[in-house]
Amino acid sequence: MALNTNERPQEAFSLALEDRSQGYADLVSNSNALLFTMKQRDQFKTFSGPTIRERLLYNESGTYIRYAGYEFLNPQPAELFNDAEFAPRLAAVSVTLSNEEILKNSGSNQLKEVMEEHITAAEQELVDRFVEDLHANGTLPNQIGGLQLAIPTVVNAGTYGGISRSNAIWQTSSYDANSAFPGITQVDATTVRRIFETIIIQRSRGAKGPNLILSSLEHYTAFSSALVAIQQITNQNELGKLGFTSLRFHGAGKAVDVVLEGGIGTAMPPNTTYFIDTAALRFRYHPDRNFVRFGGKQMPINQDAIVQHIGFFGELTMNNPLHMAKLYDSAP
Repeated sequence: MALNTNERPQEAFSLALEDRSQGYADLVSNSNALLFTMKQRDQFKTFSGPTIRERLLYNESGTYIRYAGYEFLNPQPAELFNDAEFAPRLAAVSVTLSNEEILKNSGSNQLKEVMEEHITAAEQELVDRFVEDLHANGTLPNQIGGLQLAIPTVVNAGTYGGISRSNAIWQTSSYDANSAFPGITQVDATTVRRIFETIIIQRSRGAKGPNLILSSLEHYTAFSSALVAIQQITNQNELGKLGFTSLRFHGAGKAVDVVLEGGIGTAMPPNTTYFIDTAALRFRYHPDRNFVRFGGKQMPINQDAIVQHIGFFGELTMNNPLHMAKLYDSAP
């Protein structure tokens, strides 16, 4: 019986990882309702260069004039555009297998099982940590700027994309359920529909407005309890079919998906709901590092093991804050 050389199992490990790496971007995007919706609406876009720039239409020309006959028109130059600038971030997980494990599982079936376990564990870690970062405020070293930074509680402080939020055109909206709505002091089954409808009306213009509502457990259960029995139907659009716990809000002339952004190990802040215009959010990634295997098969010089890396180079960006809002309950 021929013996397996150490190199051949290593190569099998490398090829197995390469084969699965083609689907990592989908694995990540399908793990979260916001990411999935952005991907479906083509909001995963590439970038090149040292920074990511988002073009902003932030001004009007000021040339609109009402006139009659030979009255003068009002042509004049105006600066209409500017750029928000974001720094892309690197992140990765590493799939590590010691040569001792390879040698102990050198039979083809045994090796396949141990490889699958290590790769699956790394994939799950990649998904879990990225979704955590999606909800973060970007304060950890090299962390992407997640929803807490893009749609903050305090809307007029600090900078985002290199632009000061003291500028009103670069501010999202924030609502404290304890004080923002007359006669309401908290989010519960009797108040949640009125709160949701008020925010959607105030953050909409024509057909544009929030098209996805991400709710913590507390707000989602309040919304679910507010619906009469005939309305408590799980949303059977693609979000529902993928397994996300979702309902649909009908009000303010719109139908908007309401998704539970919670569960075991969730990074979603409690007593919080985000109202999101997914057309204004993007995940910008480098075309050579979009949740792919990179670095080749590596062997540490002082360890008897092999290592493969999976990662991305990119950032969550925003180009229009007008239709974004955060609802929080300071006294739940």
